[in-house]
Amino acid sequence: MKGWRKREIIAAAAECFMRHGYQATTVDDVAAQMQCTKGRIYHHYASKTDLFFDVHREGMDRLFSALAPAMETKGDGLAVLQAMCLAHAEAMLEHHTFENVVAQGVHMHRFDTLTPEHKATVQALIDSRDRFEGHFKQAIRRAIDDGSLREVDVDVTAKVILGALQWTIYWYRPKGSDTARTRAALARKLVDPLVEGLRPRQ
Repeated sequence: MKGWRKREIIAAAAECFMRHGYQATTVDDVAAQMQCTKGRIYHHYASKTDLFFDVHREGMDRLFSALAPAMETKGDGLAVLQAMCLAHAEAMLEHHTFENVVAQGVHMHRFDTLTPEHKATVQALIDSRDRFEGHFKQAIRRAIDDGSLREVDVDVTAKVILGALQWTIYWYRPKGSDTARTRAALARKLVDPLVEGLRPRQ
């Protein structure tokens, strides 16, 4: 039961952080979202910042979980990269709320009020995002090496791909009618122009 309550808090906090941003969100907001007292939240978290970090971790965990099977795709390097892009795009759409918080977390190193301990946590979260990006860099390099992708700057291309897919947090608005199928179709529309632009030129 304890673990279930913590997951409920994280989900409610993700909604609040997405709507109001880290700075404007309060523990009172999260408690109101859950229709509970602040004490229930403070039982698990010493501060709003600690709660934010857990939401960020959950968002990254969902991205890594989505990416793992795509990385095992059979085929040439570009086929693997395409599968990874589709998996990432679908995860961004499905977990829209959490991925908004992940994006906010990238900028937390700018907050002057962070304690040294919190700054270390922020760095660990940024390192996690770097590892995630690293998987795409490796896939791009493999595709170049096997000839399925034209010669490109690996670092820049990875950032362009991820930046394009992550930009969905700013314009995508989930609807009640959304399904896994509609999200997959939208993901395909996002990924196709990115992948097609990387194929070797005739």
